Amino acid sequence: MLIGSYLGILSDARRVAVPKKFLIELGENPVLAKWYEDCLILVSSDFWDKLSVRLTGDKRAFDLGVRDIERFILGSAFEVEPDEQGRIVIPEILFNYAKLEKETIFVGLIDRVEVWPKSVWDEKSESLAKTTKEYLENLAKNEKR
Repeated sequence: MLIGSYLGILSDARRVAVPKKFLIELGENPVLAKWYEDCLILVSSDFWDKLSVRLTGDKRAFDLGVRDIERFILGSAFEVEPDEQGRIVIPEILFNYAKLEKETIFVGLIDRVEVWPKSVWDEKSESLAKTTKEYLENLAKNEKR
């Protein structure tokens, strides 16, 4: 299971060590792509196949929204090959999209890993600490109905 938050240090060559725990779960040739809210996702190739089907469904060619999702997420994907030390190179287009910095955070979310600049994640985490209580209360109210 992909859980927890880990700090990575990005080199000048855009190389960063993926936490070993995540690499074991992700398997060989994980996929790195753009994701929502200006972060990246890192997933196993098996999950990537399932995600692709979920995102596009069977209305692929006819729905502009689906085509835009394909362009945004699927069109930005790269299979990354960790070296012997578990490091991957972040492709320049993804590095620029996420505005990655030297300090990078890997956030495990059960089936995917989000990759954030540490400064952005710190702000987001602080915001989540304030809003999550409301989300949980709304979920609990909806379950009672």
